Amino acid sequence: MPDGSDAWTLKIIDGLGAVGAAEWDACAGGGNPFLSHAFLSALEDSGSVTGETGWLPRHLVIENGDGTLAACAPLYVKNHSYGEYVFDWGWADAYERAGGQYYPKLQCAVPFTPVPGQRLLVRQETAASERSGLKRMLLSGIAAVAEQMKLSSAHITFCDEDELPAGGELGFIQRFGQQFHWHNHGYADFDDFLAALQSRKRKAIRRERRAVAESGLDIRIFTGAEIESGHWDAFYGFYRSTTDRKWGESYLRRKFFHLLGQRLGDRVVLVLAMRGGTPVAGALNLLGDDCLYGRNWGAIEDHEFLHFECCYYQAIEFAITKGLARVEAGAQGPHKVQRGYLPAPTYSLHWVRDPGLEHAVADFVERERIQIEREIKAIVSIHSPYRSTENDSPPDGARS
Repeated sequence: MPDGSDAWTLKIIDGLGAVGAAEWDACAGGGNPFLSHAFLSALEDSGSVTGETGWLPRHLVIENGDGTLAACAPLYVKNHSYGEYVFDWGWADAYERAGGQYYPKLQCAVPFTPVPGQRLLVRQETAASERSGLKRMLLSGIAAVAEQMKLSSAHITFCDEDELPAGGELGFIQRFGQQFHWHNHGYADFDDFLAALQSRKRKAIRRERRAVAESGLDIRIFTGAEIESGHWDAFYGFYRSTTDRKWGESYLRRKFFHLLGQRLGDRVVLVLAMRGGTPVAGALNLLGDDCLYGRNWGAIEDHEFLHFECCYYQAIEFAITKGLARVEAGAQGPHKVQRGYLPAPTYSLHWVRDPGLEHAVADFVERERIQIEREIKAIVSIHSPYRSTENDSPPDGARS
């Protein structure tokens, strides 16, 4: 799919196997492990992401005249809206009731992963004067693919804020959402973090952690070569326990977790609750340059507050120890606020082929944006757990 330029050529590839890991990662960078060739290819090679599962890879790449990868975007043809976390079920239902066909659609995303980050990936050493042009070419290419395939729409979810303006200029609708993130204000240790909280919240967290400590479980963190095959088998069982109970379908295959350990083990932070050396619950995190990303959780034993300990408190302690800037604990979760996680905006871009549906979607997301902005402001100003709040900053005396 040439772009009309002598310098660059826009192409579609049907899987990560068609591009070298070093080439892809030269565009993705090393800060966000979910954008890496290792993570995305593990999804494909494990059978978790295929046409049969409703995620048909159709990645967009831009090559220089010598064939070097200049830019890329993870792109999929979808025949459902599962595993996206930016919900468009209502749009699909309304369009199909009106006689339209919403599926298939195009999705630029990290499958099953509500982690914000760049979606328009440009080779890291590219001059600033060329970066914007390459990103616009990717955006135009995404819309062109949807148009040529006669798909209803194209969606770029959990993109970075700096990708919004170009999308708006090219006719993409800008949508806003929210997650809950924890920020490190230079805490010396977990007690230093607790000192920044209101007394009632501080006491509640200590009570929850004490209950887990008295349960007889041993909470351990495994990284890199410490993670054995048996740990992954156990964690897959926890994952299945959660998905079978909540959704009835498991997106990720057992093989995915083993491939993740093999290809990205040094970025894995696996929290396991052990009873007599046997894992009974766990939380999977991936380590970025300045962030710990919470991903999956599951358990085969039910213990009060164990979920909070493994997913939130252990993550906070790890981030403090490693000097990380923040913890991103995934989608949903107003219950995270009382545990120190405050709302952060998220962004997505949506291109809609039918003008009637486009108008309805644009009207909806504008009303949604106003509501989300009000919610974020209310949580930060009224419901923050911190003793003194200005964008979740603790009082000066609580900082190290």
